[in-house]
Amino acid sequence: MSNRPPPLAGMKVLDLSQIMAGPYCTMVLADLGAEVIKVEKPVTGDDSREMGPYVNGESSCFAHINRNKQGVSLNLKDPETREILYDMVRWADVVVENYRVGVTKSLGVDYETLSAINPRLIYCSISGYGQTGPYSRKGGFDLVAQGLTGIMSMTGEPGGRPLKSGIAIYDVGAGLTAAYSIMAAYVHQIRSGEGQQIDISLAECGLPWFVWEAAAYFAEGTVAQPTGSRHRVSAPYQALRTGDGFIVIGAANQRTWEKLCRDVIGRPDLIDDPRFLTNMDRMTNIEALEPLLEEAFASADAATWIARCEAASVPCGPINDFGDAMNDPHYLARGMVEQIEHPKLGAMKMIGIPTKFSKTPGAIRKAAPLLGEDTDLVLRNFGVPEDQIASLRARGAVQ
Repeated sequence: MSNRPPPLAGMKVLDLSQIMAGPYCTMVLADLGAEVIKVEKPVTGDDSREMGPYVNGESSCFAHINRNKQGVSLNLKDPETREILYDMVRWADVVVENYRVGVTKSLGVDYETLSAINPRLIYCSISGYGQTGPYSRKGGFDLVAQGLTGIMSMTGEPGGRPLKSGIAIYDVGAGLTAAYSIMAAYVHQIRSGEGQQIDISLAECGLPWFVWEAAAYFAEGTVAQPTGSRHRVSAPYQALRTGDGFIVIGAANQRTWEKLCRDVIGRPDLIDDPRFLTNMDRMTNIEALEPLLEEAFASADAATWIARCEAASVPCGPINDFGDAMNDPHYLARGMVEQIEHPKLGAMKMIGIPTKFSKTPGAIRKAAPLLGEDTDLVLRNFGVPEDQIASLRARGAVQ
């Protein structure tokens, strides 16, 4: 383990966001060393605190995406409290918010107001549809974004009901898009001293991921349809049934296809079958190819076929449930399950950090804060006198 500071050490972030997209972004920054102060409203805090499961009355959901942050609870509608927030803005390099468009203006925490206070400020807005355009005033939700962008129309089995992704793909995607955008703006800030606003849209962040689908649509007008587990341009590259369950096979090029036929399933005749000579042929005749492969795979269990594929260097693997994944020896060896002490949740396990730096690794240093856990400490650090803190607390302006 390196003793050097993590890569974003020195970056100062004021997090005004809640639920998932914004907090996920600031968690990534915090994991990589940024100092993050999370601001929540009094009494209820971040709305994700009301999402279960609960342990000792504390939301596990909130705890998993707000680690490594200090937590303060401020009523931004209170003028005196807002002046304290402005002092925090002068300190910050970055502000992240995911209010509905227009709300920040009414609270006095919009980009124009805060950049006038701190011209170096990077101000990242995450919203459903962006700060401009005909949908900008609508609220944004991951599920609605999945419908709007077309991903639900191409997910699932042919002829079946539209299906969403198994995870909140656009919430997380917006958070990651915001994180790398902030890091790019931070490089510019360091070089030039200039701040800027970053406009991230839930409904846009995933569109650039539609690589094969965009290629087909813009080249020939083909609109992507559901393909189940099958790939759009490679075959066989999908889930296949074995004697005791499914595995995934990634014979995505001619070399691995021939190894699959010859060295794994013992069907070298399929290599010269005119229906399957090339990848294009296999895609065209996938309805004929799939049952032939599954007939061969039915003769043994999944573990046997995975072992044979690995021996033949044919990409292959299990279809784990989440519990299987979290106990996979590879993930455990790579530190992708970590444990930290939380004041209410106790010893809690969580997903580790996927970026492995050889010299400046990130770390999970601190559990997610209880509501207002660091309010007094942070206010003192910003020079707020004890009698003012007591007065603010007495009238509910801070918690």
